[in-house]
Amino acid sequence: MARYDDIEELEPDLNGAGLRIGIVMSRFNQDVGEGLLSACTAALAKHGVRASDMLIVTVPGALEAPLALQKMANSGSYDALIALGAVIRGDTYHFEVVANESASGITAVTLDNGVPVANGILTTDDENQALARMSQKGADCAAAAIEMANLMKKLDNPVD
Repeated sequence: MARYDDIEELEPDLNGAGLRIGIVMSRFNQDVGEGLLSACTAALAKHGVRASDMLIVTVPGALEAPLALQKMANSGSYDALIALGAVIRGDTYHFEVVANESASGITAVTLDNGVPVANGILTTDDENQALARMSQKGADCAAAAIEMANLMKKLDNPVD
């Protein structure tokens, strides 16, 4: 265990072996969603999460993701969840509404249920930005979900 000025510090743990991970992907802007999903599942597997320990659920859009995440979190079947999708700016205020409400809903699921949710719903000005970011963001979400699931387990069972 690491120490900072003689203070015990929990180190990040990216070992995904034995973790159950739920993934909710928005089908709106599907090419971006599938790119995020591909990078995410590859990174989960790289960190030891078995395909049989993953479940992928798709929803129509980013506003529907929090409800599916909430249902999955309430089930008690998952160590962490991942939200994937893209909200791409258009000509109206709708972009802000969808981006903000989706993010708020995802945060509420995490805080209300204590199940970590990695937010991989991209909010970009155009499709090119989303396509450029999807691979890295998908992999980042996988790592964040694993790290947070392991951290929650460590915090549930502190060492005396």
